[in-house]
Amino acid sequence: MDRNYFGITDTGRVRDNNEDTFIAEKTSGNDLIIASVIDGVGGYSGGEIASAIARKSILQHLSLPNADVPALMKDAIIDADAQIMAEKLKVKDHEKMACVLTLAVADLNRNLFHYAHVGDTRLYLLRDGTLIKITKDQSFVGFMEDTGRLTEEQAMRHPKRNEINKALGFGINIAGQEDYIEHGQSPFLPGDTLLICSDGLSDMVNKQEITSILTGRSASLQEKGERLIAAANRNGGLDNITVVLVKNDKQAQVHEAAKPAAKKAAEAVAVSPPRPASTPAKPVATDQSASAGGRQRNQDNRETEAGLPGETPRTRSNKGLVGFLVALCILLFSVNAWLLWQNHLNEKARTDQLKLNAIKPPRNVQEKKLQDTLNKLKGNMLILTDSLFKSPILITEPLQINRDTLYLIAQNGMVIKRDTTFKEIPIEIKPASKHVLLENFTFEDFNTVISSHNNALVFKNVKFVNSPNAIRIIYNFPAGRYINGKIPGSTFKTDSLPIPVNN
Repeated sequence: MDRNYFGITDTGRVRDNNEDTFIAEKTSGNDLIIASVIDGVGGYSGGEIASAIARKSILQHLSLPNADVPALMKDAIIDADAQIMAEKLKVKDHEKMACVLTLAVADLNRNLFHYAHVGDTRLYLLRDGTLIKITKDQSFVGFMEDTGRLTEEQAMRHPKRNEINKALGFGINIAGQEDYIEHGQSPFLPGDTLLICSDGLSDMVNKQEITSILTGRSASLQEKGERLIAAANRNGGLDNITVVLVKNDKQAQVHEAAKPAAKKAAEAVAVSPPRPASTPAKPVATDQSASAGGRQRNQDNRETEAGLPGETPRTRSNKGLVGFLVALCILLFSVNAWLLWQNHLNEKARTDQLKLNAIKPPRNVQEKKLQDTLNKLKGNMLILTDSLFKSPILITEPLQINRDTLYLIAQNGMVIKRDTTFKEIPIEIKPASKHVLLENFTFEDFNTVISSHNNALVFKNVKFVNSPNAIRIIYNFPAGRYINGKIPGSTFKTDSLPIPVNN
């Protein structure tokens, strides 16, 4: 195998089957290197099958004669998702199967790589001894780690570490969601190394140890891959472990520095032709004649500075300088007065805000964390777990939902209650939202719970307690035009059965 790419997988010390698979090979034209790690979900009931389906789809699509590599990568993932869903519907024992993957295509001719990612496998870039995490873990614990709320060590030990928000086979329309697949491209410079791995490595070996192994001297990619597997097994080997490495082993080009222009001019003078011998040389003045000539020139200069003999010396006028200084003082005074006034206004605004904050109760920690999580969510699905959000959550300010699609799911049920001072609508769904799913929520003691703008709302196991006006819908129509049609009534069921969601 070529020395600039290598892949390896291992069952680990706990599992008795391996649901991981990988790709580490060149395309048929030897122009591109395909590197991928695929982690199956579902155990003996289909995790290995889901991984195999995704692997086959990637190789088929990237063998097509198409220069648009990012489009081929995306099509391969979408097609794999469709095939996994078809297999789940066909075989009942495979209904829980899915997979996550990270795919990179390295173009050494252009010194760049493309990548596409779904789930919690990872892509790293090693450059100049520094390991950079390129992809984001599409899980809530991964989100907490990426945003600094959990350290790497805390995230590695978290009991919910393996709960993911995105995967192939989840039954979500990937093709219709632009942000479901994380993708991009980056420079891949001579000396750079790509590492793709499953969570069997990243959950067992921290970033510092991985960097130490990858930067070790006199080791091939195969030796480094085997050392990473050994480190994960040494630290417990709780899951399947898969590693793929790609190195840009080209030598960096070094160009000769251009000579400075001044130096070139000096060299040109140094090589100028000598004066012809026929040209008469100027006489060399004696010390006495040179001294006399110098005294005469100094006298001439003094006469020039003083003017003609008998003429009164001229003096410069300072009126212009005085006027300039007066104008500058006026300008400085005006600027200082304006700054003092602005400072007064800002101080008044701060005082007013402090008074307002003294009247208004501070937003509680749970509520603030939920809003921050919604604002920073990278995917379309947020699963609220008991370990991170304690029920009930008291509302003191409206929660804003301002994204195209959101699946908000309380894993074990959650109660949203009104703080005694809160009299507004707790959930505000902005016009930008087209589809919102709420699952396993109970809303208590609100007059109106949700404000919606022509949004598609789906409820699943949602209950309203002491909340007479559950939803206020605002319809936006074009101004100055006649409207024809009918506003439909409610189609929500009120029994205990879950409402099916069409994705």
